[in-house]
Amino acid sequence: MPKQTSLFPDDNYAEFLNGLKQRIRTAQIKAALAVNQELVLLYWQIGQEILARQEERGWGSKVIDRLAKDLKREFPEVKGVSSRNLKYMRTFAEAYPDEAIVQGVLAQIPWYHNIALLEKVKAPEARLWYAQKTVKNGWSRNVLVIQIESDLYRRQGGAATNFDRTLPQPQSDLAKQLVKDPYHFDFLTISEGANERELERGLIDHIRNFLMELGLGFAFLGSQYPIVVSDKEFRLDLLFYHVHLHCYVVVDLKMGEFEPQYSGQMSFYVAAVDNQMRSDRDEPTIGIILCKSKDRTIVEYALQGSQQPIGVSTYQVQSQLPPDIQKNLPTVEQLEMELSTATEKIEDNTDSK
Repeated sequence: MPKQTSLFPDDNYAEFLNGLKQRIRTAQIKAALAVNQELVLLYWQIGQEILARQEERGWGSKVIDRLAKDLKREFPEVKGVSSRNLKYMRTFAEAYPDEAIVQGVLAQIPWYHNIALLEKVKAPEARLWYAQKTVKNGWSRNVLVIQIESDLYRRQGGAATNFDRTLPQPQSDLAKQLVKDPYHFDFLTISEGANERELERGLIDHIRNFLMELGLGFAFLGSQYPIVVSDKEFRLDLLFYHVHLHCYVVVDLKMGEFEPQYSGQMSFYVAAVDNQMRSDRDEPTIGIILCKSKDRTIVEYALQGSQQPIGVSTYQVQSQLPPDIQKNLPTVEQLEMELSTATEKIEDNTDSK
């Protein structure tokens, strides 16, 4: 009797199933985005209607409370018609009178992202910048708030660089946006007299936080990365590859103020990586010097003589934060006490059950 052939060969069926799963996931994402876009646009339109009637007919702010009650009575299952949310809709419409802007960017992010932007960002151009970055990077609301509170808009592209002269367009513009100033390493607690190696170890120990602060696209290749030139070994503090810019990024850490000789050292490192590691598919290597402080004029003079693309930025760690912020941060002892108290409460609740 001939052996019966399976109606669903494992390899073909698995491929077919995976294809269907991917199509369903894609459709779900598109449907969710479409629903979100319609919702944000609806909220903007409601806000516009409230604004128009308040201006034309002199309706006061209490009309929003009345609207909320009437809409809730008509749509008891709908959660977005509270008095507070209607006021957000009015503020949203007032902040963005142009519907094209709402449809183009703001409708692509969730409503509560938009509320965060309204509450935490005053400048319209900064709000749109954060909205565009949210769409591009897929930030959650919590990540968006962190980026706003760290003043990413002001810091992004704020470093002193020679990229305009040493990199072709559009690579130079992209590279400038890559480098922040200052970097916030407030997840570190290092002593005032710490050296570069201690700073480096701290960053590696908190690599996830470090990569988040660097920004999207950085792939970590190693610390104290060895590179040999004329039988002599040199070590790069930190080496990354940027997957969007398609280039190596050398980071050199300095505990003190920027000195002109640092640019010469970095030029050497960048040239070595370019010659030994860069392939035909890679863009020119970029060097970033991270210092505790810098004088911008000295940096500009130092970079004028370099033919390698270099940026110079500063960084802040927790011990360097302003005193009024430092005093509001919990100490290690306070955190340990809170943790001990929380543990005791959990144990007491467990014993009482």
